[in-house]
Amino acid sequence: MSEVVRLTLVSHAMTDAMAAGRFPTDEPVNDLGRRQIQAVDVEAAEHAACGPESRTQQTAELLGLTPTIEAGLADLDCGRWRGDFLGRVPPADMTIWLTDPARAPHGGESVVDLIARVSRWMDSLTAGRTERSRVVAVTHPAVIRAAVLVALDAPPKSFWRIDIAPVSRTMMHFRGHAWTLRSSP
Repeated sequence: MSEVVRLTLVSHAMTDAMAAGRFPTDEPVNDLGRRQIQAVDVEAAEHAACGPESRTQQTAELLGLTPTIEAGLADLDCGRWRGDFLGRVPPADMTIWLTDPARAPHGGESVVDLIARVSRWMDSLTAGRTERSRVVAVTHPAVIRAAVLVALDAPPKSFWRIDIAPVSRTMMHFRGHAWTLRSSP
């Protein structure tokens, strides 16, 4: 069977929280982020989607997309750490979070839960589909990391070993029964 779904995941542009080393809130992209977006070209798609946060919606709009807002593309919920500086997190809690993907010492969502949510969203793109489709999704680095792990069937402990830059593109194809990761030219 030939490819059924071509998925391009675009990481949202830079925000003030990212630049300052803070856990995200629902902030917009900053001036640097707007400049980053100007350098990106996203191919046409039958369906555009984005997470519910303002930074993903704004990035999508500035890319010329008219996305559907999808909860499955929401950022990793960092619970009570939201808006705080990374350096203020107790080292023991940070160690737990970075080494045990099933735990969420911040009271939000664990990496394992995020991966399961993203996997369900990816499954929704292919369920019952027989025609070819192109999807562009503007989302968060954490969501893209989770999607890469789903595509590669990699263990959750690999989550923090994937670096996703602002406004970068990650492409995947679904062929027959599995997702494949595709590099861009």
